[in-house]
Amino acid sequence: MSEAVAQKSVRADGARSLAKYLVEEIESGRLAAGQKLPAERELSESFQASRGSVRRVLSNLKEMGLITQSVGSGTFVADNVRLVAPAVEHRASAVQTSPAELMEARLLIETQMPNLIVRYATATDFEKMDECIIRSEAATTIEEFEHWDGALHQAFAEATHNSLFLKILELTTQIREEGEWGRLKKNSLTPERRSQYEVQHRAIVDALRDRDEKLSRDLIEAHLLQVQRNLFGRN
Repeated sequence: MSEAVAQKSVRADGARSLAKYLVEEIESGRLAAGQKLPAERELSESFQASRGSVRRVLSNLKEMGLITQSVGSGTFVADNVRLVAPAVEHRASAVQTSPAELMEARLLIETQMPNLIVRYATATDFEKMDECIIRSEAATTIEEFEHWDGALHQAFAEATHNSLFLKILELTTQIREEGEWGRLKKNSLTPERRSQYEVQHRAIVDALRDRDEKLSRDLIEAHLLQVQRNLFGRN
């Protein structure tokens, strides 16, 4: 294993360790309501996690209601954490989905989104899709590309203007952040495949912008099938 690959692996493990540590400390009361968390830099150094990974961990905990963040003041354990914490363990245990199961579900779910996108998507929705594409194409690391790839598919869900699709894609994003998905993606994402994904992304957005439901649905299906083949070596 090269030093660069090893370091990325350490950072991924560090992020998972950080998330586990914070949840356990908050649930046990060792980190009490209102208590200030260490700075992002300190957490990054202590757990050997990238600053971006630390921010994602904190963002997830904020969405769970375990912490609050204030610009200029820092990150704090939420005041109502005693009411929120009991539901966190149930939520975490409920998300035990393998990458293979995730891809099967995505093929069923995401191919249905064009029906609503072509009817309800706004100019702002398409601007967000374009931004995700531009940022993914400019990404210099696999992690950065994967982030904006996920953000694009999240933008598709937002463009349906349907809360159920949004919840499903939020769960998809949560699963994609797990270590097994990241390992498979790193092993499968060659420069050639990345270029193919970028072309496919632009074609999908163009078809949606043209309000062509059938073409956009076919393109999304073809894209997800290729991702599935690349991840799992299927013909």
